[in-house]
Amino acid sequence: MKDKKKIIIIVSIVLILIIFLCFFIKKYYKNQKVGNNMSNKNIEEIEEYILNISSYWAKMEITVESNKNTNQYVIEQTYQKGKISKQTVLEPSNIAGIQIIYEQGTLTINNTKLNLTSVYKNYEYLTQNCLWLDSFIQDYIANKPNNKTSITEENDIITMETMTQNQNNKYIYEKELYIDKKTGKPTKLLIKDINKKNLIYISYNEMTVNGLQ
Repeated sequence: MKDKKKIIIIVSIVLILIIFLCFFIKKYYKNQKVGNNMSNKNIEEIEEYILNISSYWAKMEITVESNKNTNQYVIEQTYQKGKISKQTVLEPSNIAGIQIIYEQGTLTINNTKLNLTSVYKNYEYLTQNCLWLDSFIQDYIANKPNNKTSITEENDIITMETMTQNQNNKYIYEKELYIDKKTGKPTKLLIKDINKKNLIYISYNEMTVNGLQ
């Protein structure tokens, strides 16, 4: 009787290990398949993939140009469509730790160094801010029926261009998103003024797309 129970326990453990092994193998090959097939997608499929990004995490370098000076920042962004948008400043040191969080209509600004928090209810959708990738996606989708967008490919780099929806803002007038065709990930975002001068340059140093739940 004891031997029978022992056999049942051993068999159960083996089955559980097999299930876990199958799960991880399936997940691994799924990721491999997505990665390997991305370079085989045509330009229209890459465009659709970008426009359907539902979540991302990114570490970004941002350069803001003005007539008088140039300012540089390093920030992290976390975006989950319909859930949360979070931005944390990493550099420069004098404003490092400042967090901007938008969730369910509430905007929260945290200063982690000073332990200060400000909360604003019923705040306008945060990702209309031009620093967010979702802002580019919204502009592109809105302008595509009006032929105010374009997409081109050169040397495995895909460039998506669009006008902003608010054409009254002469400083944030056009946007260009560059995508690495091999990975399907954005590499940089340029925001130009009405004279086509680069106003904001965003470089995506690290990025995870559609990997957040």
